Amino acid sequence: MAYMKFKELTKYFDFKTEVLDVDALPDYAQEYINIDSENFLLAYKNSKDYLVFTNKRMIMFDRDAIAIYYKKIHIVPYKSISTSAINYMPGKVELLFSLDSGYQLHINFVNMNHDKKENLKRIYKVMMNTLM
Repeated sequence: MAYMKFKELTKYFDFKTEVLDVDALPDYAQEYINIDSENFLLAYKNSKDYLVFTNKRMIMFDRDAIAIYYKKIHIVPYKSISTSAINYMPGKVELLFSLDSGYQLHINFVNMNHDKKENLKRIYKVMMNTLM
């Protein structure tokens, strides 16, 4: 009998700043967006990480604060999301995902006003329409 234990993809990603233009992203992030077949929707950043939403997938760039050259890049096609939830709280939005692989993903957005919440709601609808 064999047991496989999956480690959680990441505990939490916390983002607070919107990036409205693909040209404002660092070069290493732009390389992962396929301009020919997908549309850039919106991106978020914090002091070290980036989260990019396209019309087909989300791309997370997880940089280690200690080792500057260490980056993890998580690419999640929307088709691989099995369940999801969006939680609205005062000044905060939380996205919760269960992926087909069994991983759990929690993404927090802080310092959110009404307009920023509406932008995130629009992104979430694009993600869920891709699943149908």
